[in-house]
Amino acid sequence: MAATKIESDHGLNVRMFLTGLALVVLYGVIMTVLLALGISYGAVIVIAAALLFAQFYFSDKVAMFSMQAHEVTPQQEPRLHEIVDRLCLMANMTKPRVGVSELDIPNAFATGRNPNHAVICATRGLMHRLNDEELEAVLAHELSHVAHRDVAVMTIASGVGMLAGLVSRMAMWGAMLSGGGGRGRNQNNIVLLELATMLISIVIYAIAFLLTMALSRYRELAADRSGAILIGKPSVLASALVHVTGDMAKIPRTDLRRAEGMNQFFFAPALSGNTAATIFSTHPSLERRLDQLAKLEKELNH
Repeated sequence: MAATKIESDHGLNVRMFLTGLALVVLYGVIMTVLLALGISYGAVIVIAAALLFAQFYFSDKVAMFSMQAHEVTPQQEPRLHEIVDRLCLMANMTKPRVGVSELDIPNAFATGRNPNHAVICATRGLMHRLNDEELEAVLAHELSHVAHRDVAVMTIASGVGMLAGLVSRMAMWGAMLSGGGGRGRNQNNIVLLELATMLISIVIYAIAFLLTMALSRYRELAADRSGAILIGKPSVLASALVHVTGDMAKIPRTDLRRAEGMNQFFFAPALSGNTAATIFSTHPSLERRLDQLAKLEKELNH
């Protein structure tokens, strides 16, 4: 972070550290539960290592595949590359790979385990709907995610939830299958252990989910602020945000639901949480984001 001109966000760094610490504890609980189920140390280590490895090293490929995206060259997408080149020069950052999603949903996302293996991707829908200034503002937001290194934390956080869900399903099937066996006390104890494991795993999944959502909301505010400061035009980022959110409402809900799984990585959520509690939202409300940008505009022009 010392080399880049995108400012480090102390609040984000603290939250990422605390979230990471909590996830380590949760990971330890999951491993203990697996051992309690009678799974060997070797198998537990293999399960944990395989999941972390897959999540960490292949997250960019999974994200690109799910969004029907592909990497593009400067010759294929000169407009996109010119904007990213300019932003990287302004930010004093190594240029990430540039991708395009063929979806008509107006959005963008950044993925990758670190700045040296990052991808910034824009959808066709975004490129068709925004002018160059607004597109630059959105990509500045995504470049801020790369500089803040929050994508990797989000990826690992989602991995803990996946593992907890896997353990829960294992325990559920174990309890169901064990229920048809003998009636001895030992058999009953095994069923009780598996039911307890399922409940513990569900609680861990819920905690990991809530931690991930809380971090996701804050990191969007941090990227809004850093991206707006980088281009020096918070009002343009606000305009792009309003434009994208408004156009998103015009996209068929069936298409939005297909992309909903990527919500926590999107510039704007595919489906807004208007009817859901704020605690379950991947993004802060549009009003809160616009309010922050309006205050920042006043600060920069003071």
